[in-house]
Amino acid sequence: MVLSSSCPSSASPPIPEAFVGFSIEFSSFPEFAGNNSVPNSFSNNLLKNLGDLQGTKPYIRVGGNTQDYALYNSSLKYALNGTVNPSRSPDYPTTIYFGPSYFESYNTWPDTKYIHGFNLGLGGNNSAGWQTLVDTVPLACKAVGGGKLLWWQYGNEPDLYSTSAQGPVRPPSWNEAEYVSQWLNGTKEIQRQLQMYCPELTSNSSYGYSAPAFAGLSNHLKPLKAWQSGLNVNRDIKLISSHNYIGGATQPGVTLQGTLMNHTVTTRSVDAQAQLLQDLSHTGIPFILGETNSLYNQGKPGLSNAFGAALWGIDFNLYCASVGIRRVHMHMGTNYRYQSWQPIQTNITAQGTKTPYYGNIVVAATLGDLTKGNSRIVNIPLGIDTEAAYAVYVGDCLARVTILNMRQYNYTVNGTGEDRNPVPRAARPYIIKVPDDVGSVVEIQKLYANGSDAITGITWDGTSYNWELDNGKPVKLHNVTVGERTRVKDGYVKVDVLDSQAVILNFENHR
Repeated sequence: MVLSSSCPSSASPPIPEAFVGFSIEFSSFPEFAGNNSVPNSFSNNLLKNLGDLQGTKPYIRVGGNTQDYALYNSSLKYALNGTVNPSRSPDYPTTIYFGPSYFESYNTWPDTKYIHGFNLGLGGNNSAGWQTLVDTVPLACKAVGGGKLLWWQYGNEPDLYSTSAQGPVRPPSWNEAEYVSQWLNGTKEIQRQLQMYCPELTSNSSYGYSAPAFAGLSNHLKPLKAWQSGLNVNRDIKLISSHNYIGGATQPGVTLQGTLMNHTVTTRSVDAQAQLLQDLSHTGIPFILGETNSLYNQGKPGLSNAFGAALWGIDFNLYCASVGIRRVHMHMGTNYRYQSWQPIQTNITAQGTKTPYYGNIVVAATLGDLTKGNSRIVNIPLGIDTEAAYAVYVGDCLARVTILNMRQYNYTVNGTGEDRNPVPRAARPYIIKVPDDVGSVVEIQKLYANGSDAITGITWDGTSYNWELDNGKPVKLHNVTVGERTRVKDGYVKVDVLDSQAVILNFENHR
């Protein structure tokens, strides 16, 4: 691969701060964040690690399917009471009441901005849902005041309201015009409540929405048609938010190599979102993925929680950045298979840092400190499904190159850690023609695991972020090689990348 001596015209626009973000299921937020008495410091440590790399702690969207099931109960003595109905969803409650103390969770993570989700699923055509909106806007605005509010969201995936597998909340005739009418009615009430209780959040610079938060591009309601039906008639949408999953946990034929560790599958999925971005580019409003992850229905064991999913997450996020998507919120919930971390111990899932988090770390490390406002990224086509590469330019200078060798290398039996005496692990050579001004020394940082099916033993540049070591803070391990360097020879850099491995070549520190 040959890299330009200056930032190529095909590179992304400058990447805004906090590109690495998260979406947390409404019903799970108190467990991820804790409360005033018991803040979840483990979660905060993991967020701070990412903030240290990208210059800003991740922005958090609080929402998901359960925001549209949640009804307010002012007499509830604890944050949330949720009942799981396995016939509707085995992974999250679908009967939910939340109380005043729910909003304490917004106090536990310093220097963090939030998108708070209100209930449109029940609020748009149901008296109890509407009363929940009226009662909770004052509580929410007080909780996220003082600089913690990013924007509001009203409704999650309304394009599925009439077809949801968890139970339709709208008739089959539900259409874009009806959605827009109910959305405008609800956002008008939100603004009215804000004017009474938090007037400081009603200026043009402080009041706005992330919308429409549709689940897909080919569902019953279409995002472009909703926009054309007057969704932004009040000029209060500040982020165009779309949702995206590569596939489904129960879809036939979904595999680690063929679905997740496959650059072509990833780019095809993201390119569809990039087309919507182009269709709405005339608005001038930033386009984000407000909820996304590997496989919908909360992921699949052995795929979404495997090391290969961390490699997928790197490829997915960096490709999103390269096509101009301004931020990506990776979705999580308690006990979800694709989560970056499990915030508490349950009888289903052990508390801990999960494999996808290490992919989040590499994305942040690749992009670098985005608060400087001059980082751009370009996808380097390699022409092979199992490989990907990206170059980051800071200003007009090459700063980093990230290479992903996504050829599957398994080492365990069913993810149990039992050695199956596999064939030797291959390494692929990558030779890069670099600009003259990069200097003579190149720092090499590696994301490592024993194989693509590993779910433990992950390290980034010799560092572990595991809960059991230091509550999610970075811990340098002594049994992992770090500090690797190579030299530029005759304008070329050569690096060997193991199958199922990611490597960053860092030029910025050695000019």
